Amino acid sequence: MLNPTKTSGVYKKIGIQPIINASGTTTKWGGSKLRPEITEAMNEASNVMVDLAELNHKAGEILAKLTNSEAGFVCGGSAAGLVLQAAACIAGNDPKKMSKLPDTEGMKNEIIIQNAHRFSYDQAYTIAGGKLISVGHARTCLPWQLEAAINEKTAAIVYLSAPHTSRAALTFKQVKEIADKNNLPVIVDAATTVPPRANLKKFSELGADLVIISGGKGIRGPQGTGILVGKKNLIQACAANASPNPFIGRSMKVAKEEIIGLITALEIFVSENEKIQFDRFRKMSQMVVDLLKDVPGIKVSVEEDEYDYLNPMAIIKFQSGWKGPYRDELQEILLQKNPRIYIRALAGQDETGIDPFNIDDHEMEIIIERLQETFSKYK
Repeated sequence: MLNPTKTSGVYKKIGIQPIINASGTTTKWGGSKLRPEITEAMNEASNVMVDLAELNHKAGEILAKLTNSEAGFVCGGSAAGLVLQAAACIAGNDPKKMSKLPDTEGMKNEIIIQNAHRFSYDQAYTIAGGKLISVGHARTCLPWQLEAAINEKTAAIVYLSAPHTSRAALTFKQVKEIADKNNLPVIVDAATTVPPRANLKKFSELGADLVIISGGKGIRGPQGTGILVGKKNLIQACAANASPNPFIGRSMKVAKEEIIGLITALEIFVSENEKIQFDRFRKMSQMVVDLLKDVPGIKVSVEEDEYDYLNPMAIIKFQSGWKGPYRDELQEILLQKNPRIYIRALAGQDETGIDPFNIDDHEMEIIIERLQETFSKYK
């Protein structure tokens, strides 16, 4: 458990009121709470000068070891990782090509993605000059549809691993088999998939060529960092396109203290007892279930699985005939008092939840009190 003691004076000084983030590790609500050990490590690193190339290389070795990958690189957040994935697959580490990006005329620049895997941030692939080629239908894709899109301009195939992604889409194994037959890399966005800790190694062990995992969400490292791992030649290309070099990734700079912060956070993360952490999440989630289980018109439960609910959380599902507020209305109610409470909003209007990942014991008391105020009139 993180230390619940926090100082909000620096925010109040500029007129910002702290919030309670019960939505998980959502970036726009603060991401996640930085470990105190990380602050100390970053402070220590901030006033010492180092060679960034050496630091990037050594940090990459640590990332690779902890994720069971060939190589690794600390990038400037998950979206920056997507840009570098595209740049590496399109331009490699050829400075003539790298210097032209995002102009990819004459290069292999098509990146295939299943329609079921289109997501809010896939524009990042186009920043490096990639052209997204969508295949399949909204929720499904057949192998022949992916194969038919492959041609001499194909640079890579995207695979998205994220909650509430269609399970009717092609599996990673299917995508990888097709990619291997055509000598193409598979680039994976797994930004939001840890914890569980097993997912740190999952896609590298399955043969992914490049994988991005957020450094600041479940790992609780600096919010502007990402873990980019994969095949050695492609990671070298990612690094070549990135800061401190004068290419497409220069604007996505990662400071030396952030690099130290991330590798420190990752080392702590892999050493923690996940069962103890998840047991605490279950206990907090059960408090919501116990409070709301007798409210007619809703179904509330503690959920966790390998697809949509990656750590234990309380899920509220509004049933047919429910007379109270649905997700967005409930959210507005919870924003009317300070501290404002932000709740889970990944699924549709008929579902919301309380994700305890960023909640301390005092905040949980506030959440329970506010939920009691809101739902008691419907019992």
